[in-house]
Amino acid sequence: MTTNPIVSFIWLPAVAYLLGSIPWGVLLTRVFTSVDIRQQGSRNIGMTNVSRVAGSTLGLLTFVGDVLKGAVPVYLSLILAGKQQGTAELLAVAAALAAFFGHLFPLYMKFKGGGKGVATCAGCFAILAPPACLSALLIFILMLFSTKRVSAASLAAAAILPWAAWFSAGTSYITASAVLMAIFIFWRHADNIKRLISGTEPKLGKKL
Repeated sequence: MTTNPIVSFIWLPAVAYLLGSIPWGVLLTRVFTSVDIRQQGSRNIGMTNVSRVAGSTLGLLTFVGDVLKGAVPVYLSLILAGKQQGTAELLAVAAALAAFFGHLFPLYMKFKGGGKGVATCAGCFAILAPPACLSALLIFILMLFSTKRVSAASLAAAAILPWAAWFSAGTSYITASAVLMAIFIFWRHADNIKRLISGTEPKLGKKL
């Protein structure tokens, strides 16, 4: 299936941004609890804070939703571009970045209070460069087991992603998107980094 690439570059990133803007953590906690996740714990809308405040089930559902809103538009872009290799890569990267920044700066929350981008980035790279995503996931798991801190594991995975993307995909567009996402993930984790340095960052399962 193919379509006009110019048309796709106009509407697909827009759709990806709207999907990325869906605040699953807010929606799920609002439907199934009386909690406003934006006012509890770390006030972040991602899986870790949802799990700490509202339980692991809602945390897992939040994670799945955040992953899918990265994976779905990237997968759709590859289908639409068909066999046009160069176009497919550019369109997929555009969709990935749109979904990622939708998660960070969600339209439905007036561009404020978005997540930290780790799950959505994982969803994007699960389609863009699966070996890179797997490498980052392995680093995440190793760091999580060794430090018991989700933030440290997330930062380690983000740090390795650009290198893994370059070695597995070998393209400048995909690597550049990995670098950009990693930079913003580190920026979003600024408070976590401060707590990690001071030794006050809570371990897995503990509340702030």
